[in-house]
Amino acid sequence: MPTNVTYEYIKAEEEYHNASTDRERMQALEKMLTAVPKHKGTEKLILQIKRKVTKLKKEMEAKEAKKGGGKGFNIRKEGAAQIVLVGQPNAGKSSLLQKITNADVEVGNYPFTTVDLIPGMLKTHDIQIQLVEVPGIIEGVSSGKGMGLQLMSSIRTSDALLIVLDGSNEPARQLRSILFELDRGGIKINRRRPDIEVQKHVTGGIEIVGKNHIEGSVKDVKEIFTDFRITSGRVVIREDVTLTEIQEALEESTAYKRAIVAVTKADMFGPSVIEELRREFPQFSFFPVCIYTEQGLDALNDEIYVVANIKRIFTKSPGEKPAYPPVALKKDATVLDVAKKVHKSIAKNFKYAKVWGTSVKFDAQRVGEDHVPNDGDTVEIHIK
Repeated sequence: MPTNVTYEYIKAEEEYHNASTDRERMQALEKMLTAVPKHKGTEKLILQIKRKVTKLKKEMEAKEAKKGGGKGFNIRKEGAAQIVLVGQPNAGKSSLLQKITNADVEVGNYPFTTVDLIPGMLKTHDIQIQLVEVPGIIEGVSSGKGMGLQLMSSIRTSDALLIVLDGSNEPARQLRSILFELDRGGIKINRRRPDIEVQKHVTGGIEIVGKNHIEGSVKDVKEIFTDFRITSGRVVIREDVTLTEIQEALEESTAYKRAIVAVTKADMFGPSVIEELRREFPQFSFFPVCIYTEQGLDALNDEIYVVANIKRIFTKSPGEKPAYPPVALKKDATVLDVAKKVHKSIAKNFKYAKVWGTSVKFDAQRVGEDHVPNDGDTVEIHIK
């Protein structure tokens, strides 16, 4: 029995050992996480509980997959990126999706109108971005309540999130709850994966480079790797990290997602609401919107394009005008990636490219395959 734990923790641990179903075990583990005291002496215990949660979730997801994910939880990605609309029930997700995409959405003035994934296409900056509304985030969804496992899986596979808050009903409380459930579900918002490189070896034990960056002991780190069945390898840590961050980075199911926040019903609250949100959550961009007056929708559309982390590249053949529409690629895509997007045979026979735009010193500059064009640039590919 761990020392310095509360009676509530001991009771939750007993529930875990006596549980007869996965759902009961998950509920007990969540209670243990909530009840365990949060201090340096319990960090290892918390990490152990989180590993049990992750392992159990994988088992539950595998069982769900065998039974079938259920209607509506297999939306094929379309367009340049897929952004999911996430929020609590009755926050205005359906109305917002309908307004900016003209999607055929059932809009109801009551909670849980949406029970499936609802897609819509947003045309912005000359490209199409897929927006997908998911069912409301409720308490316990991260541990499988309701359609929680399927919902979390859909969020995890998206490119970014548009979090929707009801600005007339304690939006800060809503955002706290949403972020709590997402974090418990292994989805880290507006955080990047720690700069940790793991090179697995067959023998030789664990070698750690960058020990000075660890907020904990080397022994604790090796225990974490052992729990992940990594007994030999070279670990390079390039920045300050906690034991929790190391464990999260090793979890294959951990997802790091960008997100922006739309605050609906802007006609029902003043500027102070957004100011308070920005103070408490400085890592987010907030956009007050009103469906009926269309206030803030243009700014939101522009930011959806930004959070999608994509760029438009116009292509052209020698002696011709740029083709329309442009091709959409990830921000770090090279001109060789542009060639692959046009046709794999062009990429295979790539010789050089000419570029017009802000990524070059002068128009029609000749570049190699590793050149990274900027958003809105024009690329002319020459083959062998």
